[in-house]
Amino acid sequence: MEQPAAGGPPPLIVKRLGRVEYEPTFAAMQAFTASRDEHTPDELWIVEHPPVYTLGQASKPEHLLRDNGIPRVQIDRGGQVTYHGPGQVVIYLLLDLHRRKIKVRELVTAIEQAVIDLLAVHGVSAERRDGAPGVYVGAAKIAALGLRIRNGRSYHGVSLNVDMDLTPFAAINPCGYPGLQVIQTRDLNLPLTAHEAGEQLCQHLLQQLEPHHG
Repeated sequence: MEQPAAGGPPPLIVKRLGRVEYEPTFAAMQAFTASRDEHTPDELWIVEHPPVYTLGQASKPEHLLRDNGIPRVQIDRGGQVTYHGPGQVVIYLLLDLHRRKIKVRELVTAIEQAVIDLLAVHGVSAERRDGAPGVYVGAAKIAALGLRIRNGRSYHGVSLNVDMDLTPFAAINPCGYPGLQVIQTRDLNLPLTAHEAGEQLCQHLLQQLEPHHG
């Protein structure tokens, strides 16, 4: 097992949780963050969720355009409303930012870069936008991110649209932007399953967070 550098963080642990309900996962992230100490290894959780809308702290009711029966969960990350569903990979980042000597803005940039690098490997040019966290291909959003930092420790994370039913996005203003288009890797002719995309995105995140990884 790789030994951490003197004084550095212990190796990051990757957990592949499969398809799990949103609310218990949210509760588990909160509990993990509340109970961790300076020796707790950081973790990445790779998941998919059944259909759910999550409403961040900045969410406004007018961004929910109609009720289509999909559950709504009010949560404590930054940002507005987004949709999670099967065929979308979600990676939660449970990190001690103080120990990693990384600022929140730097973490957001690193997450976005991991998605951009993943897509670049497959020949797709993607970019970030000032003031609108996430990753875009042209005018369409392919990845959303939202974080909560508590006592210098992060939870929540990033979602990448892979091979899913995008219809539920039409019932909201995604991330608070009316008419924002969403896109997925399948629409770009990338032959990835959500599982494959999750593994590849995880590797790119590790390269950003642990430059000596791999």
